[in-house]
Amino acid sequence: MKLIKILATTTALALTASFAVADEHDGPDIFVIGDKPDDPFWSRVKLGAEHAGLVAEMHGGSVTWLGPQNYDNLGPDAAELIRQAIDQGADAIVAPNWVPEAMDPAFEAVVAAGIPLVIFNAGGIEAADRLGALNYVGTVDYRSGYAAGEYLANDGQSNGACLNSLPGAANIEAFCSGFQDGMIESGGSGSVLQLPATAFGDSTAMAQAVRAHLLQNPDIDALFAIGDQDTNAAISGVQQAGRMGAVEVCGMNFNDSILANIQAGTQACAIDQQGYQQGYFATSILINYVQYGTTIATREILTGPGIIDENNVELVIAGVEAGAR
Repeated sequence: MKLIKILATTTALALTASFAVADEHDGPDIFVIGDKPDDPFWSRVKLGAEHAGLVAEMHGGSVTWLGPQNYDNLGPDAAELIRQAIDQGADAIVAPNWVPEAMDPAFEAVVAAGIPLVIFNAGGIEAADRLGALNYVGTVDYRSGYAAGEYLANDGQSNGACLNSLPGAANIEAFCSGFQDGMIESGGSGSVLQLPATAFGDSTAMAQAVRAHLLQNPDIDALFAIGDQDTNAAISGVQQAGRMGAVEVCGMNFNDSILANIQAGTQACAIDQQGYQQGYFATSILINYVQYGTTIATREILTGPGIIDENNVELVIAGVEAGAR
């Protein structure tokens, strides 16, 4: 609630300061390509974009969210959404670079059409440089995975597995690569359990896969999951394998259930990439660029990784209750 009040006050001040400009110009129509809005993490990204969009709406513009129906054909589907944004007259586009080989031609079409572009969430500054985007907003996916592996190894775990339920997605591959290196360089070992893309968000399939993998590999004592739902399912799989207390679980992102897990001691840590900020900053950059020509000198704007564990979980919960997380 406090966050909404702050945003409302900020919007009111912006309106007072720029009413003359608003009378002279139509507002920008920003298109944001993201994931399914019913995903807990992406719902926060979408909220951030929508809150930034209040400024665009104030000037007669809009923010439109486009997301895939499922994850079965993620790269080509996301590329098609980018092309839809071009066809619908986008003044600027925000999008992740999940699967470069499938999505880069669509991004090249954005730039060729003279449409300003910001890459967010996946791809890093390397993708922004390669594609001619203004900025990258998000985390460095490798570093996020590395932080998880390093944390678990330093916590006494010696053999970790990254649960990849979106094979072929560049950011997920980077999570797992970083996780393996974090484990290895901190004295442990790491591997990847490859699952079909249909397993992402399918709690039953994930739990069953984790149970089977742990029973087949009893030396594994650490797991890293790539999202909220997968993390909860991984914990269920650990329970089904009878390995609670022996296998520590860390996962990307958080929601109320993840925070409750950490409080209860059933989850060691969560890697926070602050999705709200990703949506808010990326959208705000393009609104101001299209409306006023302003740019951000720091082209790589990092929103993570941060680590949530038993030492700071109460503070994070307080932030959630205040509407700031």
